[in-house]
Amino acid sequence: MATGGEPTIEALTCSICLEIFLKPVTTTCGHTFCSSCIAPCLQLASPNCPLCRVVFDPQKAKKNSAIDKQVNNTKGSCKGCGKKMSLAKMRSHNSSCSKLTKTMPKFSPVAPTSQPIPSNVPNRSTFMCPYCGLKNLDCSALVRHCNDAHRDDNKQVVCPICSSMPWGDPSFKSANFIGHLNVRHKFEYDTYVDFEADDDSMLEEAIRRSLSE
Repeated sequence: MATGGEPTIEALTCSICLEIFLKPVTTTCGHTFCSSCIAPCLQLASPNCPLCRVVFDPQKAKKNSAIDKQVNNTKGSCKGCGKKMSLAKMRSHNSSCSKLTKTMPKFSPVAPTSQPIPSNVPNRSTFMCPYCGLKNLDCSALVRHCNDAHRDDNKQVVCPICSSMPWGDPSFKSANFIGHLNVRHKFEYDTYVDFEADDDSMLEEAIRRSLSE
């Protein structure tokens, strides 16, 4: 929890990537996102805000230096080692903290059938709907299903795709899961992602490649 008037970590968390703001950009409707997260929307003539769905002018989206300053001045603790640091340093620390990374087992098969996949390796191929429990949905099917069946559901849920990733937090609930899905998971992770890369470089590369196709 924040003290002394400091903003909470939740208030400085992007609703798309569920990470601390990186180069925050605020739209004309007043919502703020990481620059790389909102970038696909800014390519459109009349995009909808991922949070409130209001149409905003992409030309008037601006860098939010006030929030950027708060990220630099606010401190938090690593969930793995407990070390305190500014939130600005937390993202890079999380990708290298040994106590965080070793909680996620790595598996690299040397041949298609040379060894069984350990049961404790997360399933990154299919997912379960966090609203109704429907199983065996791939990334694109989960996006379609949630938009068709749960668009008006305001329940805060954990993103099953993000939580399966090495950098994912299985306890972090998205304030707007549908908006998060529509911006963050329009592409298939398995197509673009190097699971050894950190989250920031992964997202930038995935967005770049998905927009170029």
